[in-house]
This record gives sequence, structure tokens and C-alpha cells, in this order.
Amino acid sequence: MGMKRGTTLAAVAMAVALAATACGPAQDKAAGTAQPAGAASSQGYDAPSDTAAAAAAAPAGPLAVAADGKLGPILTDSAGLTLYRFDKDTAQPPKSACEGDCAKTWPVVPAGDATAAEGTDPALLGEVVRGDGSRQLTVAGWPVYRFSKDTKAGETNGQGVGGTWFAFAPDGKKAAKAAADAPAAPAAPAAPGGAAPGGAAQAGGGAALSVAKDPKLGEHIVDGKGMTVYRFKPDTAWPMVSKCTGDCLAKWPAVPPVDKADARGITERNYLVLDRPDGDRQQTVDCWPVYTFTGDKKPGDVNGQGVGGTWYAVSPDGKLITAP
Repeated sequence: MGMKRGTTLAAVAMAVALAATACGPAQDKAAGTAQPAGAASSQGYDAPSDTAAAAAAAPAGPLAVAADGKLGPILTDSAGLTLYRFDKDTAQPPKSACEGDCAKTWPVVPAGDATAAEGTDPALLGEVVRGDGSRQLTVAGWPVYRFSKDTKAGETNGQGVGGTWFAFAPDGKKAAKAAADAPAAPAAPAAPGGAAPGGAAQAGGGAALSVAKDPKLGEHIVDGKGMTVYRFKPDTAWPMVSKCTGDCLAKWPAVPPVDKADARGITERNYLVLDRPDGDRQQTVDCWPVYTFTGDKKPGDVNGQGVGGTWYAVSPDGKLITAP
């Protein structure tokens, strides 16, 4: 009996150990070691200062319409701060999907004293009761937020973040002409160097991942449009945390979730999805968050390689390609 019980306990201990190493520490010694000044907090977002937090929690007051050179007319609060909506939310019925750390980066706009902007329909304004019992302003049913990185009137630093956050147009729609309301772009041609064809966006919002070959980098991961995929050294795999937020994410967009069936030649070990603090979801390869680079203009570009000593292309097994 004693031997059987000991064997059972050993088996349980081994199972726990195996589970704990799914995204275990120090999987890639080259990654997660660089911590440049100003790196994001361990929670994956830059916490606002006390002053910024107080401003973020302020009532909206009379709303206004401001003219933005790139976005056209946008909705602001009484202080001129841009108001945003989140694609993960719903308008019918109104419901917020931004909680916890997300709500620290994207502070909710309280309902109560808000009044419609001049020339807009007052019936567009409403409110939704959040999970904590507080009441949040809605416009055309969409919950309303500010962005913690907008520190003065007229800033639109939250526009397009994660491909899910957009400034409000006065009618409650997205202010961005290139947002999801725009016609879908045609499918991109197959990537050079062996990337698999058929890299159009998948129904889940992701794009197929495959492997391309560069004369200097060798085999590396590309997305469905043939664009090089990168890793950020300050990120961590255990726990899975992205240190790229705000302005960083605008330059290095997170790769959206990609089904294993659409990942050709990529390691399937620890092929997981990260729930980001901004409410978006990001694909990881061997537990490491992956990104593309806005500085790459066409398939085959590797302009992000080595940028800042922290951004590197990714091998098919998820490791950094640090040479040449």
C-alpha cells in the first residue's frame, strides 16, 4: 500500500512539473534580459501618473466636436480630450469588455453630467452599468473611454491601437476612414522565399503564418502578407507579458491570433494566445508575443531587424534571430 501511494504521489508531482513548464522561465536566455529605461511595468502597461489618473476619471461635461487633420471631425470631452470606442465592446446591448488593467490604460468616461455636443443628436448619449456597479457614458450604445497617453487637448495617440481602438466620430461611428467600416483590402500575393500562398486574413481576424527564407537571416516567420514577424526582447514568456504598449504598439502591431491550421512550418509547442492589457489578443510562438513592423513596406523587408537592440526576426521555433 505504501509503495502504491508513493508511486501515485510521484506521478502527480511529475504532472504538475510538466504543466508548470508549459511556458516556463528562461526558455530563451537572449530574450527578456534587456530592460531599457522607460520600459513598461510588469503588468504590461504604463500606469498613468496620479495627475493623469485624476484627469482620466474626470466627468466628461459638455461634449464637443473637434476637427482633426487626419481623422476629420472627432468627439471630445469638455477639456478637449479625444473620446474612444473599443471594437471588443458591443452597442446592442451596450457592454464593456475593458476591465482591470485595460481600464487603467483606457479609463472609462463616467456618465452623469455629459451633454451632447452642439449640432449632434442628444439621443445618442446613454449609459451602461459596469461590472463594478459604476455607470459609463455611451455614444450610440458604444461605451466611451479616454486614453491614458493623451495628456492634452487634440491628441489622438490612441487611434488604431491594437487595431481595435478608434476615436469617436460625432455620430458614434469610428472616425477612421480606414477602420473596419472600410472595404476589405484584396488578398496579398504569396510571400517570397517559400511563404505559403493564400495569406489573406482569416475569419478570426488573424493571418496565416508561414516560413520564408532571407539570404542573411535564413528561415524566419512571416505573416499571411509575407511581412516579417518580430519579437521584442523586453517581453517575457513566463509569465507571458508584452512590454510593447501605446506608441510602441502603433509602430510594432501585435500579430492577431492565428489558428494552428493556418501556421505552416511553425512550432506548435506552446503555440498560445496572449490576452493583452488593452483588451486585445495576440499570437505567441513558444510563449513569446510576436509582432510586425510598420517600417516594413513590402514582403521580404526586414527593416525591423536589430532596431534598438531589442527587436529581432523570429525563427520557426520561436527563437530570436540575432545574427547577422
